[in-house]
Amino acid sequence: MADDVLTDRPDLASVLTSRGLLAGAALERVRRLQAESGDRLDLIASKLGLISDRDLAGAYAAFLGTPLIAPDDFPAEPVAPDRLQLAYLKRVRIVPLAETDTTVTAAMADPLDDNAIQALEFALGKTVLRRAAVPSDIDAAQERLYNRGRSTIDEISDAAGERDDSDRESDLERLKDLASEAPVIRLVNTFISRAVEMRASDIHIEATEAGLRVRYRIDGVLKEMESPPARLRSAIISRIKIMAKLNIAERRLAQDGRIRLAVRGKEIDFRVSTTPAIHGESVVLRILDRGNLALDFEALGFDDSQLPTFLECLFRPHGIVLVTGPTGSGKTTTLYAALTRLNKPESKILTAEDPVEYVLNGVNQVQMKSDIGLTFASALRSFLRQDPDIMMIGEIRDLETAQIAVQAALTGHLVLSTVHTNDAASAMTRLLDMGIEHYLLTSTINAVLAQRLVRRLCPECREPFAPDEELVKRLELRALTDKEPVLYRPAGCPSCNGSGYAGRTMILELMVTDDTIRALVLRRAEAREIQAAAIENGMQTMYAHGMRKALAGITTFEEILRVTRDV
Repeated sequence: MADDVLTDRPDLASVLTSRGLLAGAALERVRRLQAESGDRLDLIASKLGLISDRDLAGAYAAFLGTPLIAPDDFPAEPVAPDRLQLAYLKRVRIVPLAETDTTVTAAMADPLDDNAIQALEFALGKTVLRRAAVPSDIDAAQERLYNRGRSTIDEISDAAGERDDSDRESDLERLKDLASEAPVIRLVNTFISRAVEMRASDIHIEATEAGLRVRYRIDGVLKEMESPPARLRSAIISRIKIMAKLNIAERRLAQDGRIRLAVRGKEIDFRVSTTPAIHGESVVLRILDRGNLALDFEALGFDDSQLPTFLECLFRPHGIVLVTGPTGSGKTTTLYAALTRLNKPESKILTAEDPVEYVLNGVNQVQMKSDIGLTFASALRSFLRQDPDIMMIGEIRDLETAQIAVQAALTGHLVLSTVHTNDAASAMTRLLDMGIEHYLLTSTINAVLAQRLVRRLCPECREPFAPDEELVKRLELRALTDKEPVLYRPAGCPSCNGSGYAGRTMILELMVTDDTIRALVLRRAEAREIQAAAIENGMQTMYAHGMRKALAGITTFEEILRVTRDV
């Protein structure tokens, strides 16, 4: 009964290439990952951030030989609402457009999903004609057609009734019952599913004097969302604590837990942290979506000027490779990408992490538990008796951990780790300040990578502009390009929810330890002197790397100044 629109069509890879969406090198990279994972080529490219949702929808339309469904093409009233479950339509992102005696035309975020087509045809008893649409347009149409102008939060809150839970703070059993009621469960699930759909990295739920505040961190920036009524404050926080297997009676101390949920058919982990505040508990859920984790150096933001050198340092048989930057700069993701490259059957890899964020197949990962004495230092001592080839330490925080890392590097192991410094050169002085002997540093440190995350401009709506001469001089742009400088600014469109940005990329500086750097470390030179020598020897600073990305239209100069102002 399935339609035959997919027969006698050009290969999808050809469509993507002909439309300029996948260049030769990017296509080869995606094909390599496809051979390893078995996933579809288009889905891999989308997960890596190589193709925007709107571009991919256009490619699907070209592949099908049908027009792309525009926002105005969606119907005024729901089609076949009594025969289709809204929950299923939302999960597979489908909106029926029109119905005849024998066919139903459906807008789909993924028109190549044969399983969804078969399910629809079984439910409707008719042939389903596939049409491609932008996922955000489908979400907006579902909200308009099925929620009738009322937000989901409002509907669920009404279902919860008018009962106030504020006087039940001390009644744990009644609070537990309220947290287990269907409306509260639906509210929490709605917060979580929306955050995953919007590709948020964190959900912040904060008790305030007036009620409850909900914010999502999207592309590194917090965005306030619709909040539930104040009467459900304690029930919602208790529900999250129950899901994370935390003690709902304990409100005076911070607690940490984990949740694993299936959201839109994908298993996603959430790291949960609660902390007491003046008006109640603050809860943060870190979204750990393995499917959206880009463990590909090019997708993270490396380019040809740094990647070959970094890989050469990474594949040395021993030594230390450090990644540095503030909290939330993507250090752990970079280390995971490095471990993925190094992960071979002939190598034994051990990691000491606090916490373990993602599970890597073939890697022995150890969660730190300081309350029972399992610290980075104690874990490293045990690692040395496990005959490893490669070790990863989540963070070098103290002299003892640093000394064991140096000892491991001197005895023929490759060690990966992080330190908290603002730039690459400062990592050397930081380790010297900890008490590591200078001659040991010069013998073991292979390279230091400093990095920051900046927001990517939405490729659909970015606007080029010619900066005035004063700005060109202030940003020193003429030293970075041979052409007349052109910068870009955000505009905002439906594809990026009006923000002008979509996703994040990395800017970095890579300092390789050469003879000049070693000589400076041996005489305990200051960080700025080490940095000047590294630049003279060819190191590209984070600022220069970032401004080159701004000139290429990947990000804005304001983003670069925001994250490098302290460097």
